[in-house]
Amino acid sequence: MNKGKILIVDDKKSVLSALELLLQSEYKTITTLANPNGITSISDLNTYNVIMLDMNFSAGVNTGNEGFYWLKRINELTQNTSIIMMTAYGGVELAVRALKEGATDFILKPWDNHKLLSTIQSAYQLQQSRKEVSHLKEKTKHLKQLINKNETPIIGNSKAINQVLKITQKVAKTKANILITGENGTGKELIAQAIHNGSLRKDEVLVTVDMGAITESLFESELFGHTKGAFTDAHEDRAGKFETANGGTLFLDEIGNLSLTLQAKLLAVLENREIFRVGSNDPIPVDIRLICATNCNLEQMVDEDLFREDLLYRINTIQIEVPPLRLRDDDILLLAEYFLTSYSSKYGKSGLKLNASSKKKLLNHQWPGNVRELQHTIERSVILSEHNILTSNDFVFKKQAFSATQEMNITLDDMEKTMIENALVKHEQNFSAAANQLGITRQTLYNKIKRYGI
Repeated sequence: MNKGKILIVDDKKSVLSALELLLQSEYKTITTLANPNGITSISDLNTYNVIMLDMNFSAGVNTGNEGFYWLKRINELTQNTSIIMMTAYGGVELAVRALKEGATDFILKPWDNHKLLSTIQSAYQLQQSRKEVSHLKEKTKHLKQLINKNETPIIGNSKAINQVLKITQKVAKTKANILITGENGTGKELIAQAIHNGSLRKDEVLVTVDMGAITESLFESELFGHTKGAFTDAHEDRAGKFETANGGTLFLDEIGNLSLTLQAKLLAVLENREIFRVGSNDPIPVDIRLICATNCNLEQMVDEDLFREDLLYRINTIQIEVPPLRLRDDDILLLAEYFLTSYSSKYGKSGLKLNASSKKKLLNHQWPGNVRELQHTIERSVILSEHNILTSNDFVFKKQAFSATQEMNITLDDMEKTMIENALVKHEQNFSAAANQLGITRQTLYNKIKRYGI
């Protein structure tokens, strides 16, 4: 027996009895109603899977208008219920109108029992599918809200950061493509999140792609997706980042790391607003809000023929420059206190405070790694602290990490990490210049930065 609930509304008791007898062995709950006015009194109307509704209830009337009235009322009172209209005075025009106004199906009296059971079963299955789709939509909406709320707040009251936030608020509700620039560790991804949260797409997902971490061979598969069998390891169809972000925001981080070949492929998608999965010739339209970020000087790269000028124009409708921490003196202690509270809670060391000497040391440091360096510095100090009051001695910056007495214990990895850090500081976070000094490629430099967590 099916677990479904069926409601039958008809003014003829003979019809109600016949249908109840026919359906009681097929469905768990059969409810009959001779007067349609009783429909609004059913408190659990939304729990019925199928409602069978007669179209004429007044003697001598066969226009079907009464049925259309109650069809509209039921659709107002329920969400996914399937409604089957019944009448002895039917025609093609009446059936078409019923379907247009929200009915699931239309049957004529007298009916064939076998065909009637098939019609009701189809209506029941349709209702179950609608209910499942509705549930999945609600679940997806909830997950998107959770994803978008999983963010770190932008801390700061300095003039420099307030100016950035002011611009961010202005551009958020537009459809303009945004390019966020700034040194490593300044919080470009937080600005991207703020733009998305303030946009008309805030209820959709923000998809982040680290362009520097995608190899050239996997670029199209990662961004555009692939079909089953497109290449050796393509065991199933897979959507790319563009499809995943459809309707929402796509954040391409470290876009300056793309080769000219990959830049051309990205430009084609941005111009045509459609992608082709690897292994398919069928275009898939995509609707995304584009935000890009880089620590590179793209204008200089254009002059050096390392970045396409037409792509730069495409991604750079509005440019937002995130200031380095050394230009945000007023925010250093605010950020330090925020991270101190956060990591004190995380590592179960409540009550930690900064003394005057530690605050002075934090203010005097140049912070080549910006907010990310400050965050890691505070976390390390919290982990190693032995007292509730943190002093200047509790903060060891990267350039101070190896004293003369420690040099004998330095590993090759330690030396390489220090050399990379020094090169980045010397060239003000310019990857190309730092890579040239170190005698390695930009991609190798980027991989080593990821490896060492610089």
